Amino acid sequence: MPEELIVLLDDDGTEIGTMPKRLVHHGDTPLHRAFSAYLFADDGRLLVTRRALSKQTFPGLWTNTVCGHPGPGEDDAGAIARRASDELGLRVDRLAPVLPDYRYRAEFQGVVENEICPVYTGVFRGDPAPAAAEVEEWELLDWGAFRARQDNEGDAWSPWCREQARLIEASGLLPAA
Repeated sequence: MPEELIVLLDDDGTEIGTMPKRLVHHGDTPLHRAFSAYLFADDGRLLVTRRALSKQTFPGLWTNTVCGHPGPGEDDAGAIARRASDELGLRVDRLAPVLPDYRYRAEFQGVVENEICPVYTGVFRGDPAPAAAEVEEWELLDWGAFRARQDNEGDAWSPWCREQARLIEASGLLPAA
């Protein structure tokens, strides 16, 4: 299997090269491309995941359905479909951008995320079958329960997920159940 490459960016979001994923995340992580996706069941419940304890970045934290990095020449929709399949055994439908210009920087246990990270909503198809190296556990929550858990559990949730959830609500772009 070829080594995953991360697309590096300058401050304006212009691609400036690539770097192997294993070398990107550390205390001085370079700015790079990413995505976050919030995938819902047909009944409107959000699929949330808890990151595997063995992950290099933000292990054991609850977060949105799937996050990742588009490879060189890969669009966000293709990357989201790839990661949803690899991490959860799911297919993706009705993908729509909700925060196309989202950017953040966060640190946890000495590892920094530094990403231009468009955020999408969509619908998942199939039954979650998590890959142990990626997902510790998962739950389906209605949006109100999801937000209540974030409020009550705070740092048990990834910082990008907490911020994105507030911004998605403010945008008025939550998918209808």
